[in-house]
Amino acid sequence: MKAELLIKERIAQSDNSFAELTLWRVPKPLCGSLHAFKYRLAFVVNGECVLRYDNEAGKGDHKHSDNAEIAYRFTSPRQLLADFWQDVDNWRQNHE
Repeated sequence: MKAELLIKERIAQSDNSFAELTLWRVPKPLCGSLHAFKYRLAFVVNGECVLRYDNEAGKGDHKHSDNAEIAYRFTSPRQLLADFWQDVDNWRQNHE
C-alpha cells in the first residue's frame, strides 16, 4: 500500500488567518507513532503559525501552542480534527 492523501486543504478563517490541514494514511506507523496516519494541521495568523498539530517522524504525536511543544494522544482522525478546531476556537477567544 502506498500513502493515501485523505485531506489537503487551506481554509480561510478571516482576512489575516487560515487553517492548513494535511492528513495521510500511511502503510505503517511513523517512528514515534502507533497509528497509520501522518498529519500536519496548522493555524496561521498574520503569517505566523500560532498552533500546529503534527507527528513528525521520531517525535511522535504532539502539538505546538504558545511556544511550547505538548504531547498529544492521537485516537482517530475525526478526534484529531475536533481537538484541533477546539484549540483554534480557544486561541481565537483568547487572542482576538
